[in-house]
Amino acid sequence: MSTVAVIGASGLLGRALVRELGTCAGWRIVPTAYRRVQGDTVALDIRDAAAVAAFVERVRPDAIVLAAAERRPDVCQHDPAAARALNVDAVRTVASAARQCGAWVLSISTDYVFDGSAPPYRIDDPPAPLNAYGLSKLDGERALLQSNPFGCVLRLPLLYGPVLDWSESAVTSLVPAVVASQAAGARPAPMDAWATRYPTYTPDVAYVIRAMLEQHAKGQAVCGIAQWSGDEPMTKFDIAVRIARALSIDARLEAQTASADATPRPRDCHLDSSQLDALGIGRRTPFDVAIGEVLSAWPAPTPSS
Repeated sequence: MSTVAVIGASGLLGRALVRELGTCAGWRIVPTAYRRVQGDTVALDIRDAAAVAAFVERVRPDAIVLAAAERRPDVCQHDPAAARALNVDAVRTVASAARQCGAWVLSISTDYVFDGSAPPYRIDDPPAPLNAYGLSKLDGERALLQSNPFGCVLRLPLLYGPVLDWSESAVTSLVPAVVASQAAGARPAPMDAWATRYPTYTPDVAYVIRAMLEQHAKGQAVCGIAQWSGDEPMTKFDIAVRIARALSIDARLEAQTASADATPRPRDCHLDSSQLDALGIGRRTPFDVAIGEVLSAWPAPTPSS
């Protein structure tokens, strides 16, 4: 039986991965969380090097998936030191502890390591982040690969999936505004129509990670840098239109054709996923199907909420 530590198991991706691995025989899953600690989840602050070392020494995992991060670009821009503590220093800490016990370690990174000017991006294209978030994740990639050659960075784009609240994903965070826009007298909801995104379903990512863990278990671990992405390009305006259609509401939306973000963001960071595609381990659920599943899980807010 292989032991897998899922660090950040209470987050959007971590929960999907724990569910995916829980469907497979032969896996012992040890989930950790910083705040949402319940059931068999272990409390762990990955910024505490001593606590991380003690956890890894006690659990002796065969593999570690590091899904905890500061993922909010505006927060990173306003407090880069705090972001680096989680996205860089903690990655180095986990990678070093994994090396001590011989565990394969997978760390989640982002398409924001690129500037968005020349997509699609292959794994060996030179990074050029535009903001503090992208820079912290790039430095986190380097920290992992320098600390533990038996590890892998998995770059991912915009994620969405089953949520605990709408704000967990930049996709589902649009739901309240979309719903409110249908109210009598409401102004159209402004939606970004400048940046192209590739929303990627967390259960699909969990499936990919499970396949990568199976590669490791067979002695064929993917190391270095890997990338995975959905393949449907859309702006937030396009996403909002599809959300409205899935909810069967007559939303009033306004396309913003110029970037209105205070924190600079890349325009199109489409990730080339051919490396993992070639291994035959990918899965891409169509967006309309996946967002329908997410929205049907619990009621959308009312126009007055």
